[in-house]
Amino acid sequence: MNSMGSTVTRMPRDWDAEAYDRLPIPMTEWGHAVIERLTLRGDERVLDAGCGTGQVTAFLLERLPRGRVIAVDGSASMVERARERLGEDRIEYHVADLLDPLPVTDLVDAIVSTATFHWITDHGRLFRNLANSMTSGGRLEAQCGGAGNIAAVVTAVRSLGVNGEAGKRYATPEQTSALLEDAGFDEIRCWLEERPTPLSPADLEPYLRAICLGGVIDEMPEIERDRFVRSVAARLPTPTIDYVRLNISARRR
Repeated sequence: MNSMGSTVTRMPRDWDAEAYDRLPIPMTEWGHAVIERLTLRGDERVLDAGCGTGQVTAFLLERLPRGRVIAVDGSASMVERARERLGEDRIEYHVADLLDPLPVTDLVDAIVSTATFHWITDHGRLFRNLANSMTSGGRLEAQCGGAGNIAAVVTAVRSLGVNGEAGKRYATPEQTSALLEDAGFDEIRCWLEERPTPLSPADLEPYLRAICLGGVIDEMPEIERDRFVRSVAARLPTPTIDYVRLNISARRR
């Protein structure tokens, strides 16, 4: 849902995988910490919900020397880059919307996700879909943008007459916990974590264009996009992305 409570339905966007790999994104480090929260024997089947270019998936694969990873992303270019990075050993790839039935032939033992869920507005449907793909007792460990995420960027975008939160959901721990319980999870723990990320002046505009503003400028004519990104960058108090991360830990009942 958007900030006014109405439902927004969008197809998953096709990211610029090359830019995502090139820029100094902090999500890879944060993703490692999410995967570290999983207790694994090493032979499980784990689904990476929003695998991106496979940087975090590579770490997950290392923790499953006798297991298998199902890597899912809504962006075809991201999935192709992940395939180039990781190959075909013990991993399968799918371009899929996380709101649709997931492409698993057998229930998975766990699901991990980093920097993905805030791009999906219907968290109730998302969590029910994930629960339906998991074994009883399976773990969900995830992190995404939470309440207050990139507030300075959102304010700058709003000052230019555009809704910077359209098509995104920055939820609170309380909202998320209630939806997880309704979807069939227990042992739920959700919490926010402030992770401000400074960028060099040279990286700020490319970062905004590829990461923070992608869902905003996709709807604009190409000729307007660079000017819009420059205007947003100029309105930020410092070259810092004020990330707030929503951490999610739960067990499939």
